[in-house]
Amino acid sequence: MSSSSVEEITDQSNDLFTQDGVLLKACSGRPVNELNSIGMLCIVQNSDGTKSIEWRPSDIITVCAVQEQDWALVNAIGRRQRTFSGNLTADYATARARIIRMPLNELKIFRVTNRNQQMSFSNKVGVWQSTFFFQHGNAEVFIAYLKSHVKTAKSSRDRNTYLVVEPTDETRALNRSFTELDIFQENTTDVVWNIVSNLKERPYETTMEAFSKLSSIGLDYNSGSQLLYYGNEASSKRDVSEEVADLLTKSMVAAEEAHSVTKSDEYEVISMKPTLPPRPSIPRSTPLSQEKWEGLQDTLGRVTEMDGVKQLIFRGGVAHSIRKQVWKYLLDYYPWHMTHAELKALQKKRTDEYYCMKLQWRSMTEGQESRFTEYRDRKSLVEKDVNRTDRTHPFFAGDNNPNLETLQDILMTYVMYNFDLGYVQGMSDILAPLLLLMGNEVDTFWCFVGFMERIASNFDMDQAGMKHQLLQLQQLVMFASPELAQHLALKDSGNMYFCFRWLLVWFKREFSLIDIMRLWEVLWTGLPCANFHLLICVAILEAEKEVLISGDYGFTEILKHVNELSMRIEVNKVLSSAEGIYHQIISAPHLTDQIRIILGLTPLGTSAPTEDDDAPEATGTNCKDNDAAANAVLEYDGIEISIVTQTVWALLA
Repeated sequence: MSSSSVEEITDQSNDLFTQDGVLLKACSGRPVNELNSIGMLCIVQNSDGTKSIEWRPSDIITVCAVQEQDWALVNAIGRRQRTFSGNLTADYATARARIIRMPLNELKIFRVTNRNQQMSFSNKVGVWQSTFFFQHGNAEVFIAYLKSHVKTAKSSRDRNTYLVVEPTDETRALNRSFTELDIFQENTTDVVWNIVSNLKERPYETTMEAFSKLSSIGLDYNSGSQLLYYGNEASSKRDVSEEVADLLTKSMVAAEEAHSVTKSDEYEVISMKPTLPPRPSIPRSTPLSQEKWEGLQDTLGRVTEMDGVKQLIFRGGVAHSIRKQVWKYLLDYYPWHMTHAELKALQKKRTDEYYCMKLQWRSMTEGQESRFTEYRDRKSLVEKDVNRTDRTHPFFAGDNNPNLETLQDILMTYVMYNFDLGYVQGMSDILAPLLLLMGNEVDTFWCFVGFMERIASNFDMDQAGMKHQLLQLQQLVMFASPELAQHLALKDSGNMYFCFRWLLVWFKREFSLIDIMRLWEVLWTGLPCANFHLLICVAILEAEKEVLISGDYGFTEILKHVNELSMRIEVNKVLSSAEGIYHQIISAPHLTDQIRIILGLTPLGTSAPTEDDDAPEATGTNCKDNDAAANAVLEYDGIEISIVTQTVWALLA
């Protein structure tokens, strides 16, 4: 910050924001006797339209002709004009010379310390030009207003330091486009900067946010509140401007070039198309019924054939009447071997644990929260996301909905359960169907814990888990559909970013709630291979291959088309197709170790564990000898599918 000249002070300018009671603690080039002075810290708009941070000593305020005796401690002012006469007294001239000003376009970095009561500013990294102390409270309001005028990003080295991100012509143009389309309810400038400015440091997370914004255009104005549940949503959606899409494409390409991640062979196009065996058509079966479920338990309630149950669920899902009970087993809340009496005791124990964790955050005082930044930030994010989660569904619709409060309580308790992970955008999407089905807060929480154990890597801060899955998906597409992989690579879409949302929240936004329940329970079985959810992606893309290739779709069109598939995908058809792709892949004579590893198969040349090593002990009246079980197979289009036990084979038959 620098001292103002006479010319600068006499120019007409407007106060946009003022906060008094601000002590000057340090300033480069100022004598010691001017430090520790009280004054007012302002954000002003100059006559030329530029903005500045300005600190004025209290004595200039006292003698100023436009003095306002009734100024509050903190004033957020729309436009209050201030002018200074050329006939200045000697005292005023002396005080005026002590004004400190820094143009916002020169601000590079600022830091907040001492419980948000102290701020330092710099226009050159490594040198702090000035430091101020807020005597009447803290700097949070000033910071919030400052952030509305400059775009910032937290330093990776110091979480109390903010870097100012400079705007570009591209981001300004993108901001104008979003404003004209009226896509976003929140401030469009913030949205654009979240989409574009963050791409360099967080390409994967930012991509998901952008796709989510673009795909929600039509859903936000969908007046049929019950459509989401039954899966017959109207297909009419708002078109996304080509200008917006082109700018987004440019931003992503620029970020990709700037990102220092070596991706050797990641975009290798297969020029020779290996011959794959025919893809079998495998029909779906009927859901696991209550009768079958009870038949697979002993008299004490133990599930005697866990693998058999999973086989039945994979083939046809679970009947809705017993879904609430079966999901507790699939999500590792209930151990398969426990009796009814043991489960009752377990549930009581889990209930006590839940309310103990809930009390930890519910009993936190305002003072504790004010000194616990990470907790406060996560709580704010939870509140924001809960208020926009599945609000078109009757279960979550309306104001003062108690189900939203329960949703928030569960997420906040999970923050206490796993504070290392905390809360990340997308978790509310995962939780909503669980609460809708369970209805019980405690049961929902522990099922959510089990689900998060499976997909926690999706929410890693460095997005390493998502990067790995996108690379695996790319490799599967290259193997199963080389023609499509080649097209995607040629159209700068080989990175599979457009599938990011599918993987992050396990297709939650692509299917109706009743269909996502069916898909999730099938995926939770872990059958027929590891990463079956990636084959779901392949199946969806295969179904759209002809459209993408014949239409010569580029990145923009692919992104738009994929987002418009939401609520238009048939879950049983996709499951059948994905299973067929799996059998087609593992039957291929050129199957590589790379693909084997992705699907959880033993690489060539590696000795596989014998069945005796991992097979559970056979117990109960439904057990059959190994020879009989070996003959239990189903055959579809020449593909033999092994069945776990004769009992399951009989139930399927």
